[in-house]
Amino acid sequence: MLIWINGAFGAGKTQTAFELHRRLPNSLVADPELIGFAIHKMLPAGARGDFQDRPQWRSAVIETLADAVAAHDGPVLVPMTLVHPDYFDEIMAGLSDRNVEVRHFALVAAPDTLRRRLRARGDYWPGRATGRKDTWAMRQIPRCVRALATERFDEHVGTDGRAVDDVVEEIAARAGLDLAHARLSGARSRLRRVAVGIRHIRM
Repeated sequence: MLIWINGAFGAGKTQTAFELHRRLPNSLVADPELIGFAIHKMLPAGARGDFQDRPQWRSAVIETLADAVAAHDGPVLVPMTLVHPDYFDEIMAGLSDRNVEVRHFALVAAPDTLRRRLRARGDYWPGRATGRKDTWAMRQIPRCVRALATERFDEHVGTDGRAVDDVVEEIAARAGLDLAHARLSGARSRLRRVAVGIRHIRM
């Protein structure tokens, strides 16, 4: 089984995926963003737009995730924002053609919640006039929220005012997965979230 954890930037995809990974025996986290970074590194700076627009990214994601599912004896967890309807359909159809069972979950939150979370993790650039300038991720919030609200991106999992553990347990229950490990205590949970966040800072 492949579990695709979708959501706008700031929805909590990475934290949810890695906490689900911790609590779910023999699971694997596979991040398609790494393929995009590799493509960008092979291109001149002026050609580095949104890597999702590149057909080679979408085809590589399909093939690599299909290989991961075939080679791994356990759930494959995929935290990735994917809101372009055509790209979503292309990747889901490609995985289906390769007999990959996909459970898709879209983490949803109010725009103000997403902005607050992004700002809390330092997702802005210094600005001369206002003291800070919204990043690319911050500017994507409106289009992500609009797209993910549609039926194409079911199943929706609300995250406003909820702990990561609540979201993890809801996804596991809906997907029919048995969590083997309990929640961490408050202090340990906070330390783990910080560690996961640091490991996944994108420059």
